[in-house]
Amino acid sequence: MTISTILNEKGRDIVRVAPTDLVSAVVACLAEHRIGAVLVIDAAAPRVNVQARHILGIVSERDIVRTLARADGAGDVLDMTAAQIMTEARYTISPSASLAEAAILMTERRVRHLPVLENEVMVGLVSIGDVVKGRLEQQANEVNSLRAYVVGAH
Repeated sequence: MTISTILNEKGRDIVRVAPTDLVSAVVACLAEHRIGAVLVIDAAAPRVNVQARHILGIVSERDIVRTLARADGAGDVLDMTAAQIMTEARYTISPSASLAEAAILMTERRVRHLPVLENEVMVGLVSIGDVVKGRLEQQANEVNSLRAYVVGAH
């Protein structure tokens, strides 16, 4: 199974915010879409065919919590911008990469979200949850195939 398989199942919609968006707007976006992270995309980037160079970072729930822990008050954090609290998006993955490759990259680099790039154009975003779910489905299919083979052999 590949990253492309995950994107085909979950969709390729990309939720994004601008670097100047306030954290309060980012929080509202996360809640509205029921997601744990959002990409910070250059405000000048087109709505479609976003190039790799337009990806500035990722704001996750963890980024917000860490910033809250360092701040004097929640109001101060909510008035900050996405650019001030984002984590740089240093790692990306190809749609043709395997789920095992994604799991290794995410584990070794300690990241929970990977922008998916095809020919330097962003085609989606996968989370560690997407990868784990895909790996579990993959293993279940392998177990079922082996069971069918053993049962058929007798």
